[in-house]
Amino acid sequence: MQLSMWTYEGPPHVGAMRIAASMEGLHYVLHAPQGDTYADLLFTMIERRPSRPPVTYTTFQARDLGASTADVFKSACHDAVARFRPEALLVGASCTAELLQDDPGGLARTLDLDIPVVPLELPSYQKKENWGASETFYRLVRAFASNRQRPENIAPNSCNILGPTSLGFRNRDDVREISRLLGENGLDVRLVAPLGARPADLARLPEAAFNIVLYPEIAETAARWLQKAHNMPFVSTVPIGVEATQRFIGEARVLAGLEDSPLTGLESDRLTWYSKSIDSNYLTGKRVFIFGDATHAIAAARIANRELGFKVSGLGTYMREFARDVRAAAREYDIEPLITDDHLEVEAAILEARPELVLGTQMERHIAKRLRVPCAVISAPVHVQDFPARYSPQMGFEGANAIFDSWVHPLMMGLEEHLLSMFRDDFEFNDDAAASHLHAHSPASKEGPPKQAVSTAERAGDAAISVPAMSSVWTDEAERELKKVPFFVRGKARRNTETFAADNGIHPITVETLYDAKAHFAR
Repeated sequence: MQLSMWTYEGPPHVGAMRIAASMEGLHYVLHAPQGDTYADLLFTMIERRPSRPPVTYTTFQARDLGASTADVFKSACHDAVARFRPEALLVGASCTAELLQDDPGGLARTLDLDIPVVPLELPSYQKKENWGASETFYRLVRAFASNRQRPENIAPNSCNILGPTSLGFRNRDDVREISRLLGENGLDVRLVAPLGARPADLARLPEAAFNIVLYPEIAETAARWLQKAHNMPFVSTVPIGVEATQRFIGEARVLAGLEDSPLTGLESDRLTWYSKSIDSNYLTGKRVFIFGDATHAIAAARIANRELGFKVSGLGTYMREFARDVRAAAREYDIEPLITDDHLEVEAAILEARPELVLGTQMERHIAKRLRVPCAVISAPVHVQDFPARYSPQMGFEGANAIFDSWVHPLMMGLEEHLLSMFRDDFEFNDDAAASHLHAHSPASKEGPPKQAVSTAERAGDAAISVPAMSSVWTDEAERELKKVPFFVRGKARRNTETFAADNGIHPITVETLYDAKAHFAR
């Protein structure tokens, strides 16, 4: 392990909390020391939940280590059942409490509680959050559906939706969009789990004809068990993008025996027309760097390449469990995949790829902002602004429309910023000019050309990574000429020029130096 300012995933017990927070009538008793209760903030502040997640912490302290922390855990279980009256109880340990080896599952079995208890064994030092969520959901499905008999007469168009969870990226809206789309195409959605389901509902999973896995990171393990134990096939195509949505509906209709009826929902697809319109022509060939969870990263690369005409210059994920899938996708675009959970490696890869658009998590949003590159968030982990109050799915045809807006608008604004930079010397656009709606000409324009001052923040943004061996001084003319370079490569142009000047003993840097450096590095 290594210390990091940012992390893409928490420990696996946070994944278990996501499942508990997604369901109704389920409570999670977490054996954890004081200080391991920080995860509540993810739900109340980031996701903006109106209530705390259904988790009881033992919160033992240092002085409790001299006595029996096992007794603390058993008391917490009794208190949680008496206070919350859940239908079922999850029990487990946090990464710190795991070191005590108190065995929460074994302790819970000795309590003779009158509700089902599902023990979790989550190796905190080998696995992470999404694996923990997947394992927890799988354990719950096995606990409640293993002894169920599959009915003989099952409607062939009945299905379950598996995978959406609390803290998932736009999961709430995705469920609404896909449920509506399936209903319009003649399918009957019996159950959505874990989001909104109760423990007793999981026992009804075998009563549907097949399952739909919207998020493989969460539900694929459970779906494969249901396929083996109850002979339930599942649809694994993720309906993100127009092409994938059409394929998804087609596969679901085949399983439901409805393949001969006409497909509905295509009339709401606007991405296809928008991407072919004259206003989108300049976007063709734009370089895009993609990083996130495997499901959204792979789908984003496919949409960028096939549906928007972008060039995928980078693709990666922080989920090592799905590294094989991401590597297979990267081969389609002839690029080397990036499999890492170190945000510094991701930043270095973005600099190397020189993208014109970054699609990633909130980490990549911060990186892109510092590098002054347009960015759109496509995957968890996300911040509060990515849990919008409005309806904004990522799946289905309406999700494709939302994706077009969120990806293309940053590029449009980036073009506007570039044009403003190109015309910065113009009397109407220079830094000292007042707003055009206040008066026709700014006073500064009558006093001669404005002085082209460059702020420290702007120099830092242009440079991104400076040359430490030299404190370079640029002439005003050279700084103005540098600003004519597109913002998404301006940092590299500055670094190359300063390196060239340092190697050749040139001081100060002039316009001629800028073009000499360009010719040198173009060889």
